[in-house]
Amino acid sequence: MASSSSSTFLFRNSCTYTFTYILILTFSAPAKHALGYCYTSIISFGDSLADTGNLLRLLENSSAGQLPNFSLPPYGKTYFHRPTGRFSDGRLVIDFIAQHLGLPLVSPYFGGQNASSVKFQGGVNFAVGGATALEDEFFEERGIHIPYKNVSLGMQLGWFKEMLPSLCHTPLDCKKLLESSLILMGEIGGNDYNNAFFVRRSLEEMQSFVPSVVDVIAWAINELIELGAMTLMVPGNLPIGCLPMYLTEYTSPNKEDYDPETGCLIWLNEFAEYHNEMLRIELSRIQQQHPHLTIIYADYYNAAMLLYRSPSSHGFSSATTLSACCGAGGPYNFNSSAKCGSLRSRACNDPSSYISWDGIHFTEAAYKLISKGLLEGPYTIPHIKHSCITLPVTSFSF
Repeated sequence: MASSSSSTFLFRNSCTYTFTYILILTFSAPAKHALGYCYTSIISFGDSLADTGNLLRLLENSSAGQLPNFSLPPYGKTYFHRPTGRFSDGRLVIDFIAQHLGLPLVSPYFGGQNASSVKFQGGVNFAVGGATALEDEFFEERGIHIPYKNVSLGMQLGWFKEMLPSLCHTPLDCKKLLESSLILMGEIGGNDYNNAFFVRRSLEEMQSFVPSVVDVIAWAINELIELGAMTLMVPGNLPIGCLPMYLTEYTSPNKEDYDPETGCLIWLNEFAEYHNEMLRIELSRIQQQHPHLTIIYADYYNAAMLLYRSPSSHGFSSATTLSACCGAGGPYNFNSSAKCGSLRSRACNDPSSYISWDGIHFTEAAYKLISKGLLEGPYTIPHIKHSCITLPVTSFSF
């Protein structure tokens, strides 16, 4: 598969210099308003990489009966010491960002949408595990199954619009709220590809999805700008060729399919980079149209690749770099029929020595280092800064 993929990524090589020029031109003079700003809340959208409990609450309120694997131990064992609906052993990137800014952990929308606005003083999280950027119809037309009841990015944005009057009671209050909020746009889009890759859709077909995914993300950003958002952080896709889930599903007898430095599948990582490049070009275009705003690209891909390229120097075991901490065996300790939390799965003794938590998502230790790369640099463009928060002694620090 790797050899056949080379021609599909010619675009990436041909546009590198053009894109770099656009990026420098657009982001070299970010708006002073947003950088160094006092963020009073975080408003989040996305999928399981940012979900702090929404999918769990949705499933608890449904008639499905049996609770999902991520609602059971050992999820949450490292920090919360119980499952919280987060897809990890502890905190996520959104949690580290909130604590770094001196804000409370961002509450999930479900389970609290009927509560007083006090619950959401530090912001509100609409991210739902399994969510896609595109609507269900896109996948249904192509015969692609969505595991849970899908919550698209558009639906999440609709919830925010419905909730906004309860967060701010006058147009001026809403303007102030959005001006002082950091908007986290995902990660979103990964599941649009995951669901199709796991029914073995071709690389060429998957590449054709990318413009539609990026267009929806851009549409949501523009909707939020219309509402008054001033600072938006938009993550790219992760290096999916390094995930135990993909390494298990797409095991290849061809050595040339694997990166000799990391052991990751080259063609899958190239696909993630293609998505990211298309996203960054679109973000540059939006930034040019709105020079008074700050559109921050969060480079999840390279922040994570740093851990795969030099695991030992970041505290991870080089022997288990590509294996899941929690799983049911196999070369990468991932089994799609016995996921983490099921009776057949077992968790490692020290999650902090692993990059992957359950074969799909990361450990708290990995999320912490990815967050550090975003908050301290160099993996945000432009770099996110804040100037008015005095962090309490008990707050999280790197």
